Amino acid sequence: MAVAFTAAERERITELLLETGHRLFTTQGLRKTSLAELVAPAGIAASSFYAFFPAKEALYLELMVRRAPLLAGELATALAQRPARAALVAVMRTTVRLLDEDALYRRLLTHPDELAAVGRRMGPDELRRVEPHLMAPLVRFVEEAQARGELVTATPGAVVGVLRSVGLLVLHRAEYGDTYKEVLDLAVESLADGLTAHS
Repeated sequence: MAVAFTAAERERITELLLETGHRLFTTQGLRKTSLAELVAPAGIAASSFYAFFPAKEALYLELMVRRAPLLAGELATALAQRPARAALVAVMRTTVRLLDEDALYRRLLTHPDELAAVGRRMGPDELRRVEPHLMAPLVRFVEEAQARGELVTATPGAVVGVLRSVGLLVLHRAEYGDTYKEVLDLAVESLADGLTAHS
C-alpha cells in the first residue's frame, strides 16, 4: 500500500533527496548511486522514491534546473561588460570558473553517458525552466552585438559553441600540465579576438 505524505513531509523529504543526490552524484556518479543510498537520509523506503521523482535522472535534472537562475546571474554579469570583446572574455572566464567550482555540471561534462541519460529526461517543461536563464540571454547578446557590427557574421549558435569550447580545456587540464594556465589564457584571448569583428 502506498504511503501518503503530508505536504510538510513531502517538502522535507524532497529537500533531503536533493541534498543527498547532489552529494552522491558529484562524488560517485549517477550510475553508481543506488536508490537505497538516496533515500536513507530521508528515512523512506526505496520504492517511495518514486512518489517524489520518476527516476534518478529526474532528480539530477531537478538539481540542474534549480541551479540555473544562479548560473544565469553569473552569465548576466559577464554579458554586461562592454565592449563586446570584453563580454566574450568575461563569458569564457565565467564558464571556466563555474566548471572549476560547480561539481554537478563538471560531472555531467566529464561523463557524457550521464549527460545523455539526464538529457533524455529533459522535456519541454524542463527546457522552459532552463533555457530562458542560460541560452536565451547568450544568443540575444550575440545577435545584438552582431547587429552593432561588433561580432563576426556567423550563426549565433556557432558563436555560442565557440564560447563553450573553452570548457574543453578545463576538462582536459591534466593533459596541459604546467602550461594549462598559459594555454587557457591564450585560448580565451584568441577566441575573443577571432569572434570580434575587425573593420
